Amino acid sequence: MVPWIFIDRATTPDGTLVELYSRGAEFVIRAGGRELMASRAFRSELHLAELGVRAMSPRPSPCVLVGGMGLGFTLKAALAQVGPAASVVVSEFVPSVVTWNKGVLGHLAEHPLNDPRVSVELGDIVDLIKRKTSAYDVILLDVDNGPGAFTQGSNGWLYSKVGLRGLRRALRREGVLAIWSAGSDPVFSKQMKAAGFTCEEHSVATHRAGRGKRHTIWVGVRTSGEE
Repeated sequence: MVPWIFIDRATTPDGTLVELYSRGAEFVIRAGGRELMASRAFRSELHLAELGVRAMSPRPSPCVLVGGMGLGFTLKAALAQVGPAASVVVSEFVPSVVTWNKGVLGHLAEHPLNDPRVSVELGDIVDLIKRKTSAYDVILLDVDNGPGAFTQGSNGWLYSKVGLRGLRRALRREGVLAIWSAGSDPVFSKQMKAAGFTCEEHSVATHRAGRGKRHTIWVGVRTSGEE
């Protein structure tokens, strides 16, 4: 068996160790010793962007927020869905992940950070969301394993009732929130609706042929009502 080769590591502000490894043409990012994302199984990250952006009503120059750089696949898919007048903001907590995507990982998603429509916000996405109002047309959230957050403690806020309402405030009228999760959670669907979103739950495959684990993507449109 071909061994994993260590490439680089970084530490998040809360002390979580994030490591990058390769094995042949395959790459994996681990957080706290657990696999967070891998280049061999990325179809659900593409679905996150495709489902989220397609749910957006037509608008001339949309602004999309991608929460979590990952291996660049969600960003790549978002750029393919929006027009030339769009802007796409990537929020990434670990600066080294952006560095890796500009270098050793860039080829995986065809170097999406080189697209002139893209800008990067380094820091905790929770802080970004808390200071934004009516800023985005679509928010694509893939910063952890879902409501059972483990990578960064503050991520739990995003999936809470207060956090979901904060995400709603950060969206423009009829904006779309799409959230990736490693698994289903019927309670969370109810929480999204209570926070002022419609909610559709999609079960998507991690591999092109539909093999392997299935992940969950919630897609909600910001409903009218109290601002």
